[in-house]
Amino acid sequence: MSSIDKSKPIGVVGAGAMGRGIIQVFAQSGFDVLVHDANSSAIESALATIEKLLNRSVSKERITDDERDATLKRITPVGNVSEFKSVQLFVEAASEKPEIKKTIFKAVDKVLAGDAIRATNTSSISITELAAVTGNPSLFIGMHFFNPVPVMKLVEIVMGLETSDATYDKVHALAEAVGKTPLRANDHPGFVSNRILMPMINEAILCMQDGVARPEAIDGIMQLGMAHPMGPLRLADLIGLDVCYDILNVLHRDLGEDKYRPAPLLRKMVLAGRLGNKTKQGFYTYE
Repeated sequence: MSSIDKSKPIGVVGAGAMGRGIIQVFAQSGFDVLVHDANSSAIESALATIEKLLNRSVSKERITDDERDATLKRITPVGNVSEFKSVQLFVEAASEKPEIKKTIFKAVDKVLAGDAIRATNTSSISITELAAVTGNPSLFIGMHFFNPVPVMKLVEIVMGLETSDATYDKVHALAEAVGKTPLRANDHPGFVSNRILMPMINEAILCMQDGVARPEAIDGIMQLGMAHPMGPLRLADLIGLDVCYDILNVLHRDLGEDKYRPAPLLRKMVLAGRLGNKTKQGFYTYE
């Protein structure tokens, strides 16, 4: 396995909230980034958001005008995954649906270089299951960033059944190269982060559903009493209620325990299209 090479680009599929954060941190750390999304307007929106965030950093004197401009120049939208053949690392950041992710990996696996690492940003889907659709599962790994990616330091690196130590070592080094703290987990439903976090969020929703307290009180108690930087309901809005619902369904299905069953209120809110920050309405209303 070759070492980190800043002359070789990173490839990213998916320009939503997670994808654009991943794009930004790699580009801001000096890597050229090739970006593809089936929805071209998603790429336009991602680039506009990244530029807005970089401008804010300039105004706060965290970066210079030249650093902002250099970061934006490193980001190149591509129309087809065939253009990823030169990348050293490919990161999939598409919807949290196994079949969507498998379709992407089947397509990109045909064009990636023999030693390119295939990484998924999934927060709950089996790494081993996704790796099985590729030609070399030893090169497949989970690289789970956290939202908002430019701010959050953690990358949960998840080993599939056949992920090699050499693949882990390179991804660990790449995570450190973009200013993140990589921590290792093994392939299991929800990994570490969501196996612990999602039941807490689900229980907070059940507290609200049962009339135990209003959202502000539930969140305030967890913040002030448990030293959480953000309450579970506001965090659910930030993650996306649809994402929380999908992860809980994976946990419930794969672990087979009722404690992971999504709260009925969560299901109703997802069906109503109240998904949190991205729709401006969830447990809270956003301007």
